[in-house]
Amino acid sequence: MKAVLVGVGQAGGKVTTALAEFDAEMGFSAVRGALAVNTASTDLDPLPIDTCLIGQSRVNGHGVGGDNELGATVMDEDVVEVLDALSGRITAEAEAIIVVAGLGGGTGSGGSPVLVRELSRVYDVPVYALGVLPARNEGALYQVNAGRSLKTLIREADATLLLDNDAWRAADDSVEGGYESLNRKLAKRIGLLLAAGEATEGVGESVVDTSEVINTLGAGGIAAVGYASALASEDPAENITALLSTTRKAVTTGLSVPEATNADRALLIATGDIDRIPRKGVEKSRRWLEDETGSMEVRGGDFPLQSDRLAAIVLLGGIQRSGRVETFLERARQAAAETETEDRDRSDPAAAFDNEDLDGLL
Repeated sequence: MKAVLVGVGQAGGKVTTALAEFDAEMGFSAVRGALAVNTASTDLDPLPIDTCLIGQSRVNGHGVGGDNELGATVMDEDVVEVLDALSGRITAEAEAIIVVAGLGGGTGSGGSPVLVRELSRVYDVPVYALGVLPARNEGALYQVNAGRSLKTLIREADATLLLDNDAWRAADDSVEGGYESLNRKLAKRIGLLLAAGEATEGVGESVVDTSEVINTLGAGGIAAVGYASALASEDPAENITALLSTTRKAVTTGLSVPEATNADRALLIATGDIDRIPRKGVEKSRRWLEDETGSMEVRGGDFPLQSDRLAAIVLLGGIQRSGRVETFLERARQAAAETETEDRDRSDPAAAFDNEDLDGLL
């Protein structure tokens, strides 16, 4: 799938950079353009991709401070600047536009749904969102922002690929190191998914193409992507069990939204040396995926790639009814209720001067 990437906010810019660099390093050429958009100039300065600073009249390049309503307002006011910056990048070759954002911050959570809406209005290609959920320990504001943003993205985007921050970040990772590791893992999964059918080495028996990715993402909702790999034998018959095991790992331990196996649609992509990909293994893995997801709409195909490893890329579409997503939304609802209570209970110091109980003292 030939895609143009637009990163919104700090996390969005970093993930977009990681995706563009992975695509260039692998020589896939699936990423046809990359732009980072932010309200904070300090977040844009270190990025090696093209950038667009918005909201200068309101925040003067200092960011929106986690205020996603302000993030939405700024994007709404300056969206023409973003569209102008993208006009030379979104050509007839582009098969999709992907808006990337961390859903907890102000610019990403507020601005990304607005940008998705405007891009969908202007362009005929699918506009997808790639959203990163905040970790549990990132505070109530981030949970509330993400809950609101996710609900809006589901409505505006053709589909929303989701990454749960708690899924892959190790307990002993530093904050910065953890996010860098997460960005690399996400870039590999999404990068391989975009490249399937675009940069094949050899002729597969059933090569995946862009239409199968689009059909799996389907008519909106939330999607997740999984990945796992193992060393491959030179004899494809010996790789049948290996591919089945790898597919299971991609779903059970390598999914961007853990435990989100209740899906409407699924796509299995077997990646590796075409002479080592076992046809029976693909069929067995596809049938296992049908049983695991409860979906009768499971596609399967090859992504020929010169490697001594065999990998499984799994795309699940329509996972919004999964327990993991419901758990997050409930956490966001609770955080919103707690925040409203705190705001209500917070006293105004000036109100003390209007307290009639003090009248008798004077």
